[in-house]
Amino acid sequence: MPTSQTNTNPLTELSAATLPAAFIDLLALLMRSPSVVGAEHSFCRVLQRELEERGATVTWYEGLLVAQGKQPDSLYLAAHMDRHGLICTGPNEFQFAAFVAGARSDLLGNSVSEQLMRKVVDRFDGEQVYAYEPWSGTYRGKGTIQEAHICEYRNNLIFSVAGLEHLIAGTPVAFLDKLRVTDEALVGQLDNVLTVAALVYLFECGFQGTAFFTAQEEAGKSWRYLLEWFRRFGGSTNQLIVVDTSPFPDFASAQQQQLVLRNKDANAQFSAELTAQLAQVCHQLAIPIQYKDTFVEAQNNLLVAQGLPPGSLGSTEMGRIIAASKGLVIGTTVQIPTSGYHTLSETAPKEAVAAFLKVMSYLANVPASAVNAD
Repeated sequence: MPTSQTNTNPLTELSAATLPAAFIDLLALLMRSPSVVGAEHSFCRVLQRELEERGATVTWYEGLLVAQGKQPDSLYLAAHMDRHGLICTGPNEFQFAAFVAGARSDLLGNSVSEQLMRKVVDRFDGEQVYAYEPWSGTYRGKGTIQEAHICEYRNNLIFSVAGLEHLIAGTPVAFLDKLRVTDEALVGQLDNVLTVAALVYLFECGFQGTAFFTAQEEAGKSWRYLLEWFRRFGGSTNQLIVVDTSPFPDFASAQQQQLVLRNKDANAQFSAELTAQLAQVCHQLAIPIQYKDTFVEAQNNLLVAQGLPPGSLGSTEMGRIIAASKGLVIGTTVQIPTSGYHTLSETAPKEAVAAFLKVMSYLANVPASAVNAD
């Protein structure tokens, strides 16, 4: 990873008011392309087109899309391409796709996702959804969520949907969503299409390294696909940066920092050296950061003092691959702080998105002449 660089890249001068129009257009396009966890194939087709139009060489593997420039080993970045949605599991029956794809028969409550699902179970009432063919993306009809509940018998999140009674089991159902841009934020189902769009945009700006786009991260499976690639094609030690969004309790909390780093998650310690290098880059670019594990531990101290159960440190793709690879893959994460996590109104401060693009372009050593910051 570069540790010093001449500040000649216009992206390092981005402010909230100057997010590139090309990036916003790309994000809006990708958000309109469904990618329900476990049914990401049609999104891969869209992603392949956008990447190849920007000069990347794209290769498909099971659960993984790999985009490479002319210097593929210069920097490894990864983002997950799946988003939450539903899956038809029987006649007029719909379940939360992440738990079906993960072959989980119940919710154990040991991840941020599961804890949040229990909190937001009633937030989906009245939301518009649409069904699609998982390989082609062909539209199969639109419906409306009437209600959602945790079934006492299956201990899983079950949805009642009007208008999609004709679907057969196995059909994915995506939330009907589009990007909303306010004076302060980008709003929509951002996890994790926001950073996917950023990595695609890096290729437009001249990125020559490697970007991994993984499937089924929300089902806890994506790290397996990524680790298999490194076992086949990686070196003796592989340095990886995983990008994502990171949940905060409210928008004010999300605005307290522009980027989120981690020392660890619930599975493993991250690379201390790489995390320190990223912190130094953020300091050099005057970007405020927060260490998420430190934030969660401080919140947990308050909860425990009140007699409440502590929250999860989170189970991330990075932590899982570090724990399983036994030293083959090391790395850390860079995350965009958001509020309204895992809803259709996830909100990312524009300052945070601009900061993310600054840091990513710095790490990617994007040539200034190739960047249009509008």
